[in-house]
Amino acid sequence: MKYMSWNVNGIRAVLKKDFREIIEAESPDVIWFQETKGRHEQLTKKDQQWLEETGYHQYWNPAIRPWYSWTAVLSKKEALSVYNGINPESFDHESVDFVDETLLENHEWRVITLEFEDHYYVTVYTPNSKDDLARLPYRYTVWDKAFLQYMKWLEDKKPVIVCGDLNVAHRPIDLARPKQNTMSAGFTKEEREWMDNYIDAGFIDTFRNKYPDTEEKYSWWSYRAGARARNVGWRIDYFLISTQLESKLIDARVRDDIMWSDHCPVEIEINL
Repeated sequence: MKYMSWNVNGIRAVLKKDFREIIEAESPDVIWFQETKGRHEQLTKKDQQWLEETGYHQYWNPAIRPWYSWTAVLSKKEALSVYNGINPESFDHESVDFVDETLLENHEWRVITLEFEDHYYVTVYTPNSKDDLARLPYRYTVWDKAFLQYMKWLEDKKPVIVCGDLNVAHRPIDLARPKQNTMSAGFTKEEREWMDNYIDAGFIDTFRNKYPDTEEKYSWWSYRAGARARNVGWRIDYFLISTQLESKLIDARVRDDIMWSDHCPVEIEINL
């Protein structure tokens, strides 16, 4: 089975390009999207019809706030259940420094969980710490704690596959210029420490599991200064899987051959 994850940075924009051809050619069993920036009903009738004709079951988590976050999933198989957001029953409220209403009520439309017979599939668009690191304290003391506890809460029931834009380059090998970015959002000590916490908790970075020493494989490039053409990028999009699924993992890939967003898709093949 092939699973794909892609921060499309506006699904209506990529639909104007060769998005259809990519999906039809790749034919993933499940594809997760982050930053769709649009509701299903905002798509053209032609695009809505095409999605219906693909046969995929569609799951959308559209924001109330225009042009902000938003996630979606297309799955060939219908889910047993769907949950948008982080279930408030999953984390210890006392261990999280503060809990705001957005975390309890479908936090910024960033998370979708699909339940199937033997596994959970979660897509996430992790909050960015911002260029001035204004959101780093929130991410470090609230988001990462709550989200990790949510994944472990799910894992108590069934193994978990989680994918998406995690907004962190875990190791120096995961970005082109680590020395220049030690104080940049996405490569701070705090963000990387939380990625360590996910790994220590038993979640496997599928790409590094298969390709521990591969360099210059990135999933995001700035639009500035021709960064993509020069491959000055960051690997911030991931598939993480529960340890129980490691033996079933066939391959993991960064699809830097696919264009049309500042991110490229990432994917795994897994024998489920």
